Amino acid sequence: MTLAQSLSRDGGRAGPGRRLLCVALLWLLLAAASTAWAVEWRMLPAPTQAAPASPAQAEFLQALLSGASSETSSITAGVRTRSLRLAGDDPVALAVGPEAARAALDAAPREPLLLALLSHQESQALPRTGPDARVAVLLREPSAADQLALIDALLPERRRLGVVVTADSAALLQALRRATEQDGRGWELQVETASDPLALGAALRNLLPRSDVLLVLPDAIGNSQPATLAVLRAAAAAGVPVIGPHEGFVRSGALAALVLAPARLAQQAQALGERLQGRRAGGQPLVEWAAPAAVRINPHVARSLDLRLPSDQALAERLGLPVQGS
Repeated sequence: MTLAQSLSRDGGRAGPGRRLLCVALLWLLLAAASTAWAVEWRMLPAPTQAAPASPAQAEFLQALLSGASSETSSITAGVRTRSLRLAGDDPVALAVGPEAARAALDAAPREPLLLALLSHQESQALPRTGPDARVAVLLREPSAADQLALIDALLPERRRLGVVVTADSAALLQALRRATEQDGRGWELQVETASDPLALGAALRNLLPRSDVLLVLPDAIGNSQPATLAVLRAAAAAGVPVIGPHEGFVRSGALAALVLAPARLAQQAQALGERLQGRRAGGQPLVEWAAPAAVRINPHVARSLDLRLPSDQALAERLGLPVQGS
């Protein structure tokens, strides 16, 4: 059992004393490890206040503590993961997850602040930062540009991209529209709006006939299991492949999804921390989407749709991802 699994399991089911012990251990490890990084991290909230809320957060913190990838050497190629901290550099406050992020902003820390593992919608709901704040946000979702690159690599002849959204999807849809315009590969974005994520029938009936592929956004639809199943079933009946916002969709019947890795997210956090240390004045928060580490494909769905997809190696090379086993 990994440290992250142990901490997340104990933090989720143990009593207050055991939970506090687990959080304190994680916090002490982070403090001890920070001297080996170029960035000195200060974890927020303090260990008496909160534990990692999910296994994903615990795995990210474990990767940040280790300072090196435990997965493949190619992930860390060209990335500084361990170095001596420069004297005089400000420590960087680290808040992981939306609750810790809101609490950190409410406290208005004077040192640089990294808010990690937020969804795009959670980041949009955060309070505004002051003019002197040095803040960066590391999202837990891949960018729309990365999603378009995946679709192009898998299905290069399909350009009618269908998306079903709800009222709360405006910011994500805007980001997708911007990405399709900047991509320059002739995407035709097809959009249908549903009034309720649990009532998608009419929207899907209108959308599927004019779509070559569906992209599910990480919104009220993508975060709802009933809504997800409704999209996957309707798309399967219509013979339209679905690209999911995370790898859980692939297990449920999507054709493919980009996969994130704790080690790669930790490297992004390290790089953002260094950029924050280099900023001596406030400004707009730095926002970075999660960099994908791999692609997950459902071969059964590919066969049922009679799709001939690139090999894993060709796909990884085309997307600039680590080649498995290298």
